[in-house]
Amino acid sequence: MRRWTQYQLAGATLAVAALLAGCAGGEPAARPEPARTPAAASSGPSVPGASPADPAPSASSPPAFRGVAVNATAADVPRSWRSGCPVGPEQLSRLTLTYWGFDARAHDGTLIVHRSVAQGLITVFQTLYRDRFPIRLLEPVDAYDGSDDASMAADNTSAFNCRPITGSTSGFSVHSYGKAIDVDTVENPYVKGTLVQPPAGKPFTNRANVRPGMIRHGDRVWRAFTTHGFTWGGDWHSLKDYQHFEFPI
Repeated sequence: MRRWTQYQLAGATLAVAALLAGCAGGEPAARPEPARTPAAASSGPSVPGASPADPAPSASSPPAFRGVAVNATAADVPRSWRSGCPVGPEQLSRLTLTYWGFDARAHDGTLIVHRSVAQGLITVFQTLYRDRFPIRLLEPVDAYDGSDDASMAADNTSAFNCRPITGSTSGFSVHSYGKAIDVDTVENPYVKGTLVQPPAGKPFTNRANVRPGMIRHGDRVWRAFTTHGFTWGGDWHSLKDYQHFEFPI
């Protein structure tokens, strides 16, 4: 038998020590995991059931509709009423109404109407607001010194105005009773032959080209008014008064 040299013995000793260390048990050290990119922070509050693609809820919403009727006084109609008109201020109501503007915002406006149609008109304007039908302005004609022409030129929606029938110098318009209302006068002009009032309404005499604020037979505005007993001037034959709704006097 060969005798082991001192170097061979040392090597064998090291080999046995390594073998024993490997068999001693224990798991190898864990490998470090690669770093993960943090999830993007949500831009809005968490909404149960919403997927990441769902938009965050709107921070604000339009105010609720407001419709209030109070008794009118002579101070409410300083230019639009005079002695001899078919109704007096005590027969009128002042309505405060929320309306949807062409600027896609809610506004408060005022109408002067006959008391008998006040509640019906509140419901009509609630419908128009709900449907987001745009209205330019909602002011009594007294804001225009009682001038129907100035009110129309401003694209104003108004009701009571003690004046003659359009195109006449006698008799009383249904507006004189507070039972007629003109809506978005530029988008819905008065048309008789070549006469267009207000003149700014001429581009809107083409009723087939429907634009915001325009009224057509059978549409949501027409239905809202006619459901409450009003008739529309756009349905007349001798002339077209697209802005005009009136209640029987």
